Amino acid sequence: MASTTFTGPVRSQNGFQSITKSATTGAVTVNATFGATTSVTDLTTTNLVFTDQNHPTTSAVNATATASAAAVATGYITSTSAASTTITLPTGTALGTQIGATRGTVLELYIDNTAGASTVTIAANTNAVLSSAGVDTAASFGDLTVASGATGLARFTIMFSSATAYVFTRTA
Repeated sequence: MASTTFTGPVRSQNGFQSITKSATTGAVTVNATFGATTSVTDLTTTNLVFTDQNHPTTSAVNATATASAAAVATGYITSTSAASTTITLPTGTALGTQIGATRGTVLELYIDNTAGASTVTIAANTNAVLSSAGVDTAASFGDLTVASGATGLARFTIMFSSATAYVFTRTA
């Protein structure tokens, strides 16, 4: 089929699929599906990581510890601890390797402490630093504590400057 270029918006009632077709077998592989329940299976060439906002997989950190790269990669960490908890983010190398990061990769991390009874504090690790916005405005973008109870939700944006280093900022 010929290649088509559009200058305006492209619309579909049934979604879109990005595919590749094997030159030898003719087998079709779906690389990405865009629709009402969008899922992205491979965006390695665009240096982006999208997280499903419904977070079908979450991770729990209920005691002071370093969160695993796999836990952070879920995009959603819960804490239900009765005691104050410090969650140290993984090293830039560990998280970068886990998600296949390159310069420009962005990951949203939600911390849910609504079922916790005490404060959660987020801490940096090697090659993981608080952004300049966080340093300059510590009361908002640099607020690394997450209250417990009904207001105990926070979102952090993690932005990679290389495959092994990132900055993070509280964005909600």
